[in-house]
Amino acid sequence: MTPLQLSSNDLLADRRADYAEMLFASGDHAAAAELMLGALELAPNWAMGWFRAGEMHEAAGQAEAAAAAWRMSLKLEPADRPGATLKLQLIGAAPAADSPPSAFVETLFDQYADKFDHALVDTLHYRVPELLNAAVAATGRARFAHAVDLGCGTGLMGVKLRPVASRLVGYDISAEMLRKARDKGVYDSLVKADLQELRPEGEQADLVTAADVFMYVGALDRIFATVTEMLAPAGIFAFSVERYAGEGAFELQPSRRYAHSEAYVHGLIAAAGLTLVSLERAVIRQDRREPVEGLIVVTERAA
Repeated sequence: MTPLQLSSNDLLADRRADYAEMLFASGDHAAAAELMLGALELAPNWAMGWFRAGEMHEAAGQAEAAAAAWRMSLKLEPADRPGATLKLQLIGAAPAADSPPSAFVETLFDQYADKFDHALVDTLHYRVPELLNAAVAATGRARFAHAVDLGCGTGLMGVKLRPVASRLVGYDISAEMLRKARDKGVYDSLVKADLQELRPEGEQADLVTAADVFMYVGALDRIFATVTEMLAPAGIFAFSVERYAGEGAFELQPSRRYAHSEAYVHGLIAAAGLTLVSLERAVIRQDRREPVEGLIVVTERAA
């Protein structure tokens, strides 16, 4: 995928944008937004500039101006790599959607790949691979002939699975994440795929994992149906979600990640014809120095 244009390619516009960022960092959000609009007068086709202007307006409490800026970003970048659609949903300026734009998720992780491991493990104290690995081990299954790691990222879950999997395949939407995963040398095969459009192929797996993936998917009905087809009889499906404590099935959070309720998870498991083996609440990482609670879930397909 072509990298998102972070610069306007206009020296004066970029200079004004830099000054706007300095004002924003100092806390003068309204002045930052005004100066950013000045930059966009010089570079009106800069989609990422309009997106950033929307964030500055939002911080200044100017919701209508933020919505207008994000709509302009979306007009210039219909695939929505910046994620303007999600921002519009969060301020109530667009209807809630069941899933994020795939181009946003791909771009996010392509840009994040080089610092992903350090940011998650060292800064955010990410624990899902360890928690899922322990939950799978608690089933008493010590070896898997064919394991699939959905949303494998840089391979943090794959490192845990490699000792117990004879064959290990990873799927991810981000080419850069797959490049980092390939460097770890733990997968037998890596496949670039959008999980929202994934279709089963090849031999069935006796273990499928999805570690910290579903917060970037939203509605999970389709992926659960796909996983059920991927699983061999008596196969295990282990996954995590951010826990949603409110009413309803799932909700888009200010982080632009989705959280899912326990009731929704139970309903998905039943609808897919899976059997719940274990479900535990756990702190899965930190976010802005606050603990994020998740669900660590293990299910089994009927033998």
